[in-house]
Amino acid sequence: MAEVPLDFPRAWIEFDDPSTKGRRYRCDLTWLTSRWTCIFGRGCKGVYADRPHDGCCTLGAHFTDKADEKNTLKWAAKLSPADWQYHKVGTRKGPTVKEGKGKDAERKTRVVDGACIFLNRPGFAGGEGCALHALAMREGISFVETKPEVCWQLPLRRSYENVERPDETTVQVVTIAEFDRRGWGEGGHDLSWFCSGNTEAHVAVEPVYVTNRDELVALMGKKAYAVLVEYCDARMQALAEVTGPARQGLAPHPADPE
Repeated sequence: MAEVPLDFPRAWIEFDDPSTKGRRYRCDLTWLTSRWTCIFGRGCKGVYADRPHDGCCTLGAHFTDKADEKNTLKWAAKLSPADWQYHKVGTRKGPTVKEGKGKDAERKTRVVDGACIFLNRPGFAGGEGCALHALAMREGISFVETKPEVCWQLPLRRSYENVERPDETTVQVVTIAEFDRRGWGEGGHDLSWFCSGNTEAHVAVEPVYVTNRDELVALMGKKAYAVLVEYCDARMQALAEVTGPARQGLAPHPADPE
């Protein structure tokens, strides 16, 4: 099936952060209770038609800050030539680079042979896919610890907004939502395929808020995640019990199986 439209009715919930005064979460329940899952190596077409085996790794990963890059380099140092295809290049040139000039310069992972230096290509004896992801699996830890932040967050999107209320108080609203192709900026519309809105990727047995628990806890904290789970559980129960036209009022994700 073709990618679903970018704009469709969504269900949202807002609640105060139980851990931080003056912070409020706004969460997209339609996305968080959807059946999306990463299908890299299981039908993922990649963001560019001529590189279907790259997944979303073609452009490399931009770091959020110095700490993000430092953490990635720490884990990269644990990789060996047996489990990292581009170990030699990474050791000789470094796995990260600066892209751009002046104030617009950004640090990111190096691109080698058309994709991220940490992406092991099909046929590599150590296994296909992100070397840092595979490292986390071998270490028995979440890949949230080993990968650049943008990599483990995608396609979750966290954004911040300071909202001034009529009584002149200010609250920080943190939005947790779907990172659709617009999240990539203007270039997002040039992507030949993107997973979050495609039915091929909405095949999980459990919803996003369950399968992506580690990512959501890292983005929100344990207490806020616990509150989110209560709302998501209630929505899942309602979706299971309501049928027919009334179900549309609950705004199910259109890429989900009916």
